[in-house]
Amino acid sequence: MTSQTRPPPKTSEAERQEEARQKRLAERLRANLQKRKAQSRARRAGEADERPEGLLQENDGDGDS
Repeated sequence: MTSQTRPPPKTSEAERQEEARQKRLAERLRANLQKRKAQSRARRAGEADERPEGLLQENDGDGDS
């Protein structure tokens, strides 16, 4: 028996964009979880949260959030 490898199926542009979107969302979720865990640990230790004053802008300045 011989095994032949097939190339991965071609994906459409919409599928690639959706995969990229899902990857970005997963990264942001992980970062948010790490931040919340750090805040929780700081509260248990009695330390103040270390965060900059005001709100951070995470977009590229296009005006939409």
